[in-house]
Order: sequence, then structure tokens, then C-alpha cells
Amino acid sequence: MRSIGEMARDGGLGVSALRFYDRAGVLVPAWVDPVSGYRWYEPEQLEEARLLARLRRAGMPLADIRLVLAGWAGTDTDLVRGLLRAHLRRLELGLSDARSEFSTLGALLDRRETDPMSSLHSATVRLSFPAPELAAAMDAVRFAAGSDAELPMLGGILFDIGDGGLRLVATDRYRMAVARARTTGHDGPGTQVVVPLPLTDAMRALLTDEEPTRLTVDGDRVTLETGDRQTSGQILGHEFPDYRRLVQLPASRRVHVDATAFRQALETGPVRSGDTRERNGEPYDLSVLRVTENGTVIVCADGDDDQNDVAVNREFLLDALTAGSRDELILELGTPTAPLAIRRPDDEGAFSLLMPVRLED
Repeated sequence: MRSIGEMARDGGLGVSALRFYDRAGVLVPAWVDPVSGYRWYEPEQLEEARLLARLRRAGMPLADIRLVLAGWAGTDTDLVRGLLRAHLRRLELGLSDARSEFSTLGALLDRRETDPMSSLHSATVRLSFPAPELAAAMDAVRFAAGSDAELPMLGGILFDIGDGGLRLVATDRYRMAVARARTTGHDGPGTQVVVPLPLTDAMRALLTDEEPTRLTVDGDRVTLETGDRQTSGQILGHEFPDYRRLVQLPASRRVHVDATAFRQALETGPVRSGDTRERNGEPYDLSVLRVTENGTVIVCADGDDDQNDVAVNREFLLDALTAGSRDELILELGTPTAPLAIRRPDDEGAFSLLMPVRLED
């Protein structure tokens, strides 16, 4: 028999993915050690693992993959070929629709574009702030930054400088975090710059004490100085999404939670099985939240569904709770399709938003 590590290596699936597909009932190991919980697979399951990896790379839904594997094992080639043809047609239709939409968008962009600017930012902007506040703001948003090479504008943190101080914003489309820091000595007009993550992390490493800290934006470069140390680099030459339009949420239920207790409930509570989800090819666990009649938030037992339940990526919610860095936090839960907000009672201008996950019917 093959160990889970051997199956992952030879089958083209990660160990975490194999555990996920086991829980989902897609590729179940032949034997599980009752003491250690270690998974073992029959040699013939290697072909199923390789088939599963190919189908996932082709974007086939797990519901169809289950049928393909069943037909493959039962030599029902007509079923398998039919499912493959149906999925290929969906891909071709989707690509055709996408090409049409992108063609229209390209024409709109052509009309909007003007002569390229010689510099993204012509004015020099200087401001100072308490180092601990900037450090806390960076820590509050860093987890939400994107890493998709196709969306380079999300691979950094937005520094939104204005009369109201400094706002830091990060998003990867599935979640967004906003934090604030007080500024002093603001010299110059307001501006927005996107600081790439490596430079942001280098800045954060300097903010270790109470020394005076100053930020300077000069053209397409940004510099952070604290004491006798500094770091500098080029900002990202991409426009960040208008985050202000994304934070206008409808009325929702507000619930105060003990952050430590709620985190423990998430870590030890049930996750939804049989409703398998992936992001960037990696599986994740789904937690379902509900506001009870007495005004508390609970993690629902699997299968105990209600039309007002809100489902979220459990890892994303745990990250947001940690970034909130408060003993007490406020959860705002709207409809199952509205973003979930996590706010601080003492600073509601610092918050995180998580996009919900639609539950399968």
C-alpha cells in the first residue's frame, strides 16, 4: 500500500488536498490507522489520484468529478465521455463570453486613456506619525494583501494620505482590511500610493520603538525614516481599486464577541463537510455562522442549516480575528450574500471584510 506522502508525490496532489478529498468522499483511502489516523492507499488508487489531479486542473466541479471517478472505476466509458464533453462545452462557452466582454472593456479603456503621465505623482508629500500606530495599522491589514500575479495592483498595501490622516488598505478580492494612523506635520496635498509588500515588510521591521517616524512620497518613490534608519523603494505603478465604494454595507446584525472564546469555537467547532471548496487550487474549510435569538454568534453544526446562516472561509476569519488585536470585537452579519465585517469597539474605522461563501443547495 502507498502512504499518503507517496500518493501525494506520485499522484500530483498535495497531502492537504488528499486529506480534503478524503473528507469530501472523493478519494477515500483504503485503510486508516485507528491509532495514528494515518492514511494508506491501494496501488490502483494511484490512477484515480492522477485522474483527479487532471480534472481539477481542467476546472471540473467536484460533483462531476465524483461521477467521472465512479464511471472510471466501473468502466462506464459512455458516462465519462459525456461528462468530459459537457465540461469542455461549458469551458468553450465561458471563454467565448469572456472574450466578448473583454473586447468591450478594452474599447472602453481605449477611450478613457489619455497621454501617459511622465510621473505617477508630481508633488512631494511628507508626514510624520507615532511609530506604534503605523506598526499596528500595518499588522491589521497585512494578512489581506493579494498574491495573484495577474492582479499586481493588489500585491501591495494602499497608503491613502489625506487631511484625515493615513489609511492603510489591503485586499485580495476575497477579503479586505482597513486601518488608520494619526499623522502630524502633513506637508503637501493628499495622495494615494501602493507600496509593494516586500517594501512594506521592510518598513514594518524598522518600527520597533518610539522614535520619530516620517514618510515621504516623492514622485514614484516612497521613503520611511525612523531615527537614523531608513528604507526606500519604488511604488507600484498600478491604480488601486476604489475601496470606499466597497465598504458601504447595508444594515446588518451587530454582535459583540469575546475574541479568544470565539476563536477557540472556530478552531474546535464543526466545519461543513460534503460541500468542498478550493481557492487557487488549495482546499479550505468552511465555517457556518448564525446569530441566535439571544444575540450571540455560534458556529453551526454540520447539516444544521438556516436560510440566514453566513458561511465563510474559516482560515480567513481566524486571520481577521488575530489582526483585530482586541479582546472584544464586533461582528456585523448581514444576509448570506453580504460581506461579514469585523470591527474594533474602540476604533470602528479599522475593520476587516470577508466575502461570504455561497452554500450549495
